[in-house]
Amino acid sequence: MSLSLIFDMDGTLFQTDKILALSLEETFEHLRFLNLWEGETPIGKYREIMGVPLPVVWETLLPNHSHEIRERTNEIFHEKSIANINAGHGSLYPNVTEVLSYLKENNFSLYIASNGQIEYLNAIVKYYKLDNWVTEVFSIQQIDSLNKADLIRTIITKYDIEQGAVVGDRLSDINGAKSNGLIAIGCNFDFAKEDELAQADITIDNFLELKTAVVK
Repeated sequence: MSLSLIFDMDGTLFQTDKILALSLEETFEHLRFLNLWEGETPIGKYREIMGVPLPVVWETLLPNHSHEIRERTNEIFHEKSIANINAGHGSLYPNVTEVLSYLKENNFSLYIASNGQIEYLNAIVKYYKLDNWVTEVFSIQQIDSLNKADLIRTIITKYDIEQGAVVGDRLSDINGAKSNGLIAIGCNFDFAKEDELAQADITIDNFLELKTAVVK
């Protein structure tokens, strides 16, 4: 029986921090131009909540704005993020392609489950050719609940997964693994929090460690 690994994208495979500040600054500069924002761009607050679904992001960053403005802001941020990916401003974490290739060669089935939007995820996959190793990419947009555990369950059901692990940096990934009977592998990367990682079954500080964590 082949084992399956389900990866988070932002803060796990993709170094989102490399485009986050740039894309957010461009987005809020547009809001300032429209007289819809004053003051600094809330990049620190976004880093604190990284990993939550996008509707929650904009409810947090724009608590006094209308639903329509939040939706439009999300569209702008989405456009800016994709443009920055295609311009080469982002990056995968070190050793990601090496490890994905190694896992594929060792008969692992690889998937991505992300809170990111479909077009954004597709931009990353296309730019870094992740489809050389990853069977399918799943976005939180595909399920009504916007719950990471439900998204992971969708993958398990579609591909009849019986054994495997979820690899991610936030509590939603860890809880998503455990609620679906999978191993939770926590990534101690940019957006990770110590109290959340403490709940993982395994913690890695470098992507290379995944080789020994899952291949015996």
